[in-house]
Parts: sequence; C-alpha cells; structure tokens
Amino acid sequence: MQQEKLIHYRVCPLCNSSEIAEALTARDHTVSQKTFSIWECSDCTLRFTQDVPDAASIGVYYQSENYISHTNTRKGLVNSLYHTVRKQTLSDKRRLISSATGMKEGNLLDIGAGTGAFVAHMKQYGWDVAGLEPDEKAREVALTQNEVQLSPVSDFYSLPPDSYDAVTLWHVLEHVHDLHIYIEQLARLLKKEGRIFIAVPNYTSHDATVYHGAWAAYDVPRHLYHFSPDAMENLLTRHGLQLQVTRPMWYDSFYISMLSEKYRNGKGNIVRAVFNGFISDVKAFVDKSRCSSLIYVIGK
Repeated sequence: MQQEKLIHYRVCPLCNSSEIAEALTARDHTVSQKTFSIWECSDCTLRFTQDVPDAASIGVYYQSENYISHTNTRKGLVNSLYHTVRKQTLSDKRRLISSATGMKEGNLLDIGAGTGAFVAHMKQYGWDVAGLEPDEKAREVALTQNEVQLSPVSDFYSLPPDSYDAVTLWHVLEHVHDLHIYIEQLARLLKKEGRIFIAVPNYTSHDATVYHGAWAAYDVPRHLYHFSPDAMENLLTRHGLQLQVTRPMWYDSFYISMLSEKYRNGKGNIVRAVFNGFISDVKAFVDKSRCSSLIYVIGK
C-alpha cells in the first residue's frame, strides 16, 4: 500500500463537540486485516472511524473481489443471497421513491451507483436517471452487465442546481470524506419539492449490539461515519433539511448478521445469523428506529 495520510479527529466531524471518546475497535476483514478505532460523540451520538485514511489514500481499501458493490460478485453464500433478494429491494426502493415524490417518472440522480443495477431498474420504469460511481471497474461492469453509462463521482459538484426530483444514496454517505460540503451540494441539486433518500447502517440496532466490533456494517475503514437516527437528524437540521419519514430495510439485518458471524468466528454460522437477524427485525418492528439499516427520506 502507498504511504497513507490519516485523519485524526480532535472534535466531532458532525457537530464539532470535543466530547468524543473511543467506543470500540473493529477489524477490516475485507482488505487489510488492520484494526481501527471507532469513537463516539456524546453530544450528537455520531460514531466515526478514527485515524482513517484521507480521500487520496483510501482507494486501496476498496480493491477486493469480495466488495460486492464494485464487482457484482456472486462468490460465496452471503453474496449469492444478496443477489437473490436484490430484485425485491430494487422494487421496494422504486415504490418508496414514487410514493415520497408523488411521481411515477422524473429526474433521478443515483450517487455511488456501484455496478448500475438500481440505475438500470429505474430506467426500465421510465425515470431519467444519472448515475455517479467513483470506481472505474464498477463503471465498466455497469456498462457490460447492466448496459448503463455511469459518470465518475468527480462530476458531482459540476451538476446544475435544482435539477432532480429524487437523489438517492444507498449506503453511500458513510463513505464521504467531506460530509458537510456534500450535504450542501445535495440540497442544491434537489428541486424545491424533490426528495433525498439516504440509506445507512444503524449502529443502535440489535444486531450491532450482538456483534459489537465484529458487526459487518462498521466496515472500517471504508465507513468513515456510523450513524444513529439522532445523529442523522442532527446533520440534516444543521443544513436546513427536513426529515420527512424513516423507512426500515428489513433484509439488511440478515445479510449483515451472516457477514458478522463469519467475521466473529472465521467460519460463519448461518443458523445463528438468521436467528440474530430475525430477533433484530422483531425488535425493530416494535421500534423502527432500531432497524439494522434505515432509509431517511428528506426534503428541503
């Protein structure tokens, strides 16, 4: 690996509070096998990866055939199951967007489009979709497998304002170094009555509590931030955005638990993973703010 430049936070990257301390440690099971420290802000409840590689250094941590959003791999049981449920989740996302925007067709921007499955799905249903993806190999897969042309994410800040009825970030915001600048740009790109859809893991979920540092959704160092519902609402409020509604992602507890079992014991235990995922969803059914991953629907 190249010489890394690390970011050490002395204040919270969300609210600038100095009330920060280490909460736990987690290992990078995907690429480097390094251990990283995760800190928490006691004021806004954001968790964040401490001493994380900066934007110029972090690219090497994405170079793995097991990183499904970039390679579309079906290797292994967990990735195979991911593909099995993806068709359903794509439809669920489309219906949510139509419901929240009141539109069956419109202009949509998908950021962090991966291999283009969501972009292709929305195009199929008549939406005019632009997709941004930082990884060149993922863009190549999107073109060859899903027949969609994605643009590099460097185009993000040059897009015209007030252009989109919907902007989607499916498990993307936790990867973004310039958090506040990014949120400001999202707001600029959105039409007056448009909606932003942000999906992120939720560290207050039951499965996160069960697996602690082995919880796969910490995904250090690629995940720079680890949001609670309170932290997300705090972030949005700071930028004049309004949280309209929160929606659970029910399948994520099972997918994450399967990976977490493998990370915890090196082999995995599908029965225990399914049980933990099920219990997590049962608890989230009572209190949806505890779901393993959440979609935040946001307006101006």
